[in-house]
Amino acid sequence: MRFLHTSDWHLGRTLHNVDLLGAQRAVLRQIVDLTAEPPDGIAVDAVVIAGDVYDRAVPPVEAVTLFDETLAALSQLTTVIVTSGNHDSAVRLGFGSALFTDRLHIRAELSSIGSPVLVAGVAFYPIPYLDPDVARVSLAAVDGEPLERSHQAVMAAAVNRIRDDLATRPAGTRAVAVAHAFVVGGAASESERSIVVGGVDHIAAGTFAGLDYVALGHLHGAQRATGDPETTLRYSGSPLRYSFSERQQAKSVTLVDVPTVGPVSTTTVALRQPREMADLTGSLQDLTTQPRFEAHVEDWVRVTVTDRARPEQMFDRIKSRFPHALQVFHAPEGAGGVERNSVERVELSGRELGADFIAYVTRVPADETELDLFESAYALAAERSG
Repeated sequence: MRFLHTSDWHLGRTLHNVDLLGAQRAVLRQIVDLTAEPPDGIAVDAVVIAGDVYDRAVPPVEAVTLFDETLAALSQLTTVIVTSGNHDSAVRLGFGSALFTDRLHIRAELSSIGSPVLVAGVAFYPIPYLDPDVARVSLAAVDGEPLERSHQAVMAAAVNRIRDDLATRPAGTRAVAVAHAFVVGGAASESERSIVVGGVDHIAAGTFAGLDYVALGHLHGAQRATGDPETTLRYSGSPLRYSFSERQQAKSVTLVDVPTVGPVSTTTVALRQPREMADLTGSLQDLTTQPRFEAHVEDWVRVTVTDRARPEQMFDRIKSRFPHALQVFHAPEGAGGVERNSVERVELSGRELGADFIAYVTRVPADETELDLFESAYALAAERSG
């Protein structure tokens, strides 16, 4: 059988205060079209979405509507399996799931772990995002002590439930886990929210040993994780670029073929980006007149102006040539550091704002705990004001 693996849609996200809903709709339409007409003509038996459907726990109405439209389109074509990520609210994402048809399965409750969705003879085991502070109690043995407060402990317990269920099934049953986690060795991007608990955010790849494929979410770059040679662990990556650290990433989805026996095979299918991203550096004169920059006038760009003296109306003059410029910095050639003007400062993320504010007030760099608290408070304030 074949399924399509995707994750990290982050519906409702903005990029330096730019609404991404139109761009997200464009890439999700490509996923629907790919499901309807695979490039090699082999039917897609299921679509698996490995968490972070939304960008925040209380998503905007427009994001919910887009998800609803996309699910409706996909479930008319094939079986859809969705699980929650660290950005999602499990309660909101899973609302009404008991009423869904056999073509749509949203698993957001920890009690569902170990209960598979069977598609074309393959057992899919969705694992909702495991917050260690909650899962260490929910996944503990009956009348037992809570598990260790770590991602490793709770994921190991979840996979043990999967193995227990597999032991009751016919020999040779192919097994696919769907998990949202940071597996050791994965390459992260700037746009992924920290999931550190107790100073550790990762789990060992060997945790999934014995399974045939693990459809991973959380990291935004498509990549394979190294673990048990008999188990394929893969991140599909996000379908859209969500930070300048991702500008070199080729965004895609993964088609996974699971034969009755033998190794699983994967095919990466590229997704066209509605707008490219670029990092541009040069004098204001060169940036606004040189033909070599012409290819980027419709891109989302981050611009560093290198004039020795700060040019007059620098931001406006850059925007006149690059209307989709998201960040503009002044870094005189040969000087250290980057000067951010007041317009750009508004465009900083909550974590960046916290780092600047704490460093300004205390005269020392912020530590990770302070930044985590500031980022949480900033996100809560944004939700309430939005």
